[in-house]
Amino acid sequence: MSSKSYTIYRHSRLLAKFAMDKDSDSTVTSLDENTENFCTNPTRDILAEGITNLFKPTIEKLDERVASTIQLQSELRGQLDALAAQLRDIEKAQNQIPEFADKVKELLNVKHKVTIISNVLSNSQERLTGLHRLIEKEQRRRQALLDSALTTNIS
Repeated sequence: MSSKSYTIYRHSRLLAKFAMDKDSDSTVTSLDENTENFCTNPTRDILAEGITNLFKPTIEKLDERVASTIQLQSELRGQLDALAAQLRDIEKAQNQIPEFADKVKELLNVKHKVTIISNVLSNSQERLTGLHRLIEKEQRRRQALLDSALTTNIS
């Protein structure tokens, strides 16, 4: 696994853990309690929204890059398969098995590594997508609370 993909994997794990910890630490039991808390502590909500807005573009960029990388690795895997098949055909045509046997093994090893990295990136993308959904859910919840607080104050 390359250091870049490992770093992406590590960051996605940390962000997912952060999102799960935030959800599990909540002590709010009803919407009324949360609305009351929202109105009395706007600093916390502004800070939470700022953090959410800070991470959202980064997560979207990572998601796009992961998708692009997965697509490129899929194309590379296809090219490696085609090249391995061509090498086998050449090997059969020339009857020089020892010269190409090692190269075919190397290509198969590279194909295996690409497959592993592709799986890791797919898992990372799934986690990033989940985190993205959690951010959107939190934003919708906060907007609903803000709207209800504004309508209560206006009435």
